Amino acid sequence: MQDIFICDYLRTPIGRYGGSLSSIRADDLASLPLKALMARHQGLDWEAVVDVIFGCANQAGEDNRCVARMALLLAGLPETVSGTTINRLCGSGMDAVLSAYRRLAMGEGEVAIAGGVESMSRAPFVMPKASAPFTRTASVEDTTIGWRFINPEMQKLFGTDSNPETAENVAEDFEISREDQDAFALRSQSRAAEAIKAGVFVDEIIPVHVPQRRNNPLLVDSDEHPRATTIEKLRELPTPFREGGSVTAGNSSGVNDGAAALILATKSGIKRHALTPMARITGGATAGVSPRIMGIGPTSATEKLCAQLCTEPRNFDLIELNEAFASQALAVLRQFGLADDAEHVNPNGGAIALGHPLGMSGARITGTAARMLAKGYGKTALATMCIGVGQGIAIGLEAV
Repeated sequence: MQDIFICDYLRTPIGRYGGSLSSIRADDLASLPLKALMARHQGLDWEAVVDVIFGCANQAGEDNRCVARMALLLAGLPETVSGTTINRLCGSGMDAVLSAYRRLAMGEGEVAIAGGVESMSRAPFVMPKASAPFTRTASVEDTTIGWRFINPEMQKLFGTDSNPETAENVAEDFEISREDQDAFALRSQSRAAEAIKAGVFVDEIIPVHVPQRRNNPLLVDSDEHPRATTIEKLRELPTPFREGGSVTAGNSSGVNDGAAALILATKSGIKRHALTPMARITGGATAGVSPRIMGIGPTSATEKLCAQLCTEPRNFDLIELNEAFASQALAVLRQFGLADDAEHVNPNGGAIALGHPLGMSGARITGTAARMLAKGYGKTALATMCIGVGQGIAIGLEAV
């Protein structure tokens, strides 16, 4: 297979639940990084894009009609460019990158676009159809996050713990203390604050102008989720997911809105379209784990990736590990044989501070890792994340 490179990466700011981006539909949100890439690469023949592949975990609302296809049309890409949407829950955006990578590596074309989107603020409530004629009962399911329309057999065989409950399971099974979780969360917030102050994300964030009813459009050009906190404040937070538990809102990722997109290309595509490679994709892997401890998924996925690359987790110069919960991030790090505060792991903070728009996050951490390598932060990078219902996904990158 031929070498495939990430050649650009842009994203919206990450909005809080009900925050500044909450008035933007998911398909419109997904179109924004595409428009920005088109404006930045005016010499690229967009007809040559083999596919636009986006990850999205909800797809029950305004993102329901293949959000990738809708977004590319809204962005102004040619009608002849196809689009497809992937749902691997939290890993959707990274799976989109790996799918584009494999399409190009197999020789289907020279250029592809991958990314992800999630508007958790706009996730709809849904109702099942009546189970009998003239029934007088109804139920409403919230699609923002987690299980709905639960299969009784799934409940019987594997349980249907909520994501925070699985984080409690990980904390218990891998002996991750509340103290260590809160310390990890504080580091994420501190590193993110330092990165924002240093302008680390300026090159990847596109400003979003949000229309207002009465005033001028609101300019959103930075992530909304980071918050100043202290270890004392984190210790005071309740544990609503389990009595006597250790998982809190402070040591968990957020519920957020955002979109990201990357350009992938072959060597010939780079030359033909005057692109500049940021990083080479070295491989990718997915793995299944027990749904009750889904947070440990990155361990298994990374193990499979490392077998492909003949390396070990500790050999990567940079690791972007999605922080769904501090408990699972710490469990993964310890399985990797790395320190809780390893400086090369999420050096700019992670999802606890920055937020976790489900379908976007995998594209974000992959793009951020590629941009960090392009800036000289080491030679190799790993991006990896856990996935609901018990999976993990990982991608390897190499500086060029």
